[in-house]
Amino acid sequence: MPATSRTARACALALAGLGLTASTLTTSPAAASDGGAGTADRTTQQTATTATRTAQRSPAARVAGRVLAARNTALRQRGNPYAYGAAGPDRFDCSGLVYYSFRRAGFPVPRTSSAQAGFTRRVAKKDMRAGDLMFFTGSGGVYHAAIFLRWTRGHALMVHSPGSGQRVRVAVPWTSQWFGGTLRR
Repeated sequence: MPATSRTARACALALAGLGLTASTLTTSPAAASDGGAGTADRTTQQTATTATRTAQRSPAARVAGRVLAARNTALRQRGNPYAYGAAGPDRFDCSGLVYYSFRRAGFPVPRTSSAQAGFTRRVAKKDMRAGDLMFFTGSGGVYHAAIFLRWTRGHALMVHSPGSGQRVRVAVPWTSQWFGGTLRR
């Protein structure tokens, strides 16, 4: 392998490590005429550029992407039946749906709705974003969990596993006695 190719590769990797783009690297005319060394340099540049873009995503953006992945996983479970104490992959109770979806997205969420409520950071209803969690409360504390989708006509829209004899579905809350929680920090 020519010295120019090794130098270009070393520079691209060094730039990627610093969070800079390697797209400004070019192959010298001598290396380009070296029968394919220029191709290796372009491949190295593309790899370094891709690595740089990934490194440039902020931690908050990475978490937000994982939250949306959890929401999408929950939406794919629509139609699956409710089963008390079930956490998937084909039957769910309310907290089991949250547990299954967020675990698949890489979040270490607890299993029960009350523990999940304690695990999240509270967020005002008006500040809820897709993938945040909804916790329903009564005299006995938190009794139901759902995944927030969006606001529609002044009502929250959620995906949840409602109860015995029902299936995972998208619905609006039946009560205003709920609070929001988020895994975004």
